[in-house]
Amino acid sequence: MKARIFQKPKNAMQSGRAGTQRWFLEFAPAEARKADPLMGWAGSGDTQRQLRLGFATQEEAIAYAAKNGIEVEITATPVRTLKIQAYADNFR
Repeated sequence: MKARIFQKPKNAMQSGRAGTQRWFLEFAPAEARKADPLMGWAGSGDTQRQLRLGFATQEEAIAYAAKNGIEVEITATPVRTLKIQAYADNFR
């Protein structure tokens, strides 16, 4: 069973950073999605894909994975770069 541990990035449409401090463990898909012959919706029998576990710290997520024998890949959080600019720069 494979999973990845990551932090959600800040929403680009909002200025706040609420919910970006938590770490998540999300399982990799075990089987490919296939189209339902009747309705055409994509689906699979993989129930692990619906599961996302949240943790306060990265260490807690790693400890949970180690305790349950889950192979994890840790995705690093991208570094935030601020573009400092004055409002007056829009009119130059």
